[in-house]
Amino acid sequence: MWPNTSFIDLIGIKFPIIQAPMAGASGADMVVATCEAGGLGSLPCAMLEVEKFQAEFHVIRQRTNSPVNLNFFCHAPAGLDPDRETAWKNHLAPYYTEYGLDTATPTPRISRVPFDENMCAVVEKLQPEVVSFHFGLPARVLLDRVKSAGCIVICSATTVEEAQWLEYRGCDAIIAQGAEAGGHRGMFLTDEVSSQVGTMALVPQVVDAVQVPVIAAGGIADGRGIAAAFALGAAAVQIGTAYLFTPEATITPLHRAALTAAHDDGTALTNLFSGRPARSLLNRVMREIGLISDKTPAFPTAGGVLAPLKAKAEAAGKDDFSSLWSGQAARLGREMGAFVLTQTLASDASERLTAIAARD
Repeated sequence: MWPNTSFIDLIGIKFPIIQAPMAGASGADMVVATCEAGGLGSLPCAMLEVEKFQAEFHVIRQRTNSPVNLNFFCHAPAGLDPDRETAWKNHLAPYYTEYGLDTATPTPRISRVPFDENMCAVVEKLQPEVVSFHFGLPARVLLDRVKSAGCIVICSATTVEEAQWLEYRGCDAIIAQGAEAGGHRGMFLTDEVSSQVGTMALVPQVVDAVQVPVIAAGGIADGRGIAAAFALGAAAVQIGTAYLFTPEATITPLHRAALTAAHDDGTALTNLFSGRPARSLLNRVMREIGLISDKTPAFPTAGGVLAPLKAKAEAAGKDDFSSLWSGQAARLGREMGAFVLTQTLASDASERLTAIAARD
């Protein structure tokens, strides 16, 4: 059925489809549905306290025995920079005035904890089949402990250089994240977002440069995209935006409505919401402030200044200050459950790949 079975053989799953870990947008329900359908469900842990992701994992384990992926961030922690935060708040002051907010009000703190000793200890106890990382890898001693616990390690790369760096340091598979992908860029050896490579160009170059299985990510939302990824040499795909259309997605009604109305040219990369580049559906603040600003505080603290504006606007039924994460293929999204979506993606891709093989 699949031209390259290296990833499904490595993980022990039926279909080479990974449900992307989308922090704040997915939880146990989506993971279980994906796993039970034959794919690899991913639990995003970057926004969860240790006790919370441990509890979520136990819920998942009660409902499925299939392999599960736990995902973590590996960014360098940013210290508080009061002067930069004040400057950013002053830059947004007209919006504060519009919504009756006081810029002197203390800024909410946004929690994005990188993978650390506490998280590692829980991973050793839980022993998930797969652990994935974004923004590079943790310290060598932590990575060694994860691997010693029997976990397969995968990580995102946005360039060939990053992919080779990951393979050299022991990654068992590599996610080639193209520019089309929604959410945060996984880049860690560069911060030059303007030159990020698209999926179709990136995947075959990474395949040629490494020996481990390559997972294509970015702009893939149906069987055609999966078949194309395999034609480029991928051994699996990671899909995020398509899963945001499922009832298991924990996004706001405003986000869901924006996705439903999305066009092919309706997303852009922006650092306004977190301080790091991420692909979002366009909204008011992106259009009026500009997509990339040198005034935002460092990741992940930038979001704190926008949080009061987001709350006020959403209460009024507006998404003007909301991070509406989405890839460029949102228009291909279909409303169905995550279980049915996973099986539909696999069936459609399989039929197309079988037809291609028959012609050859």
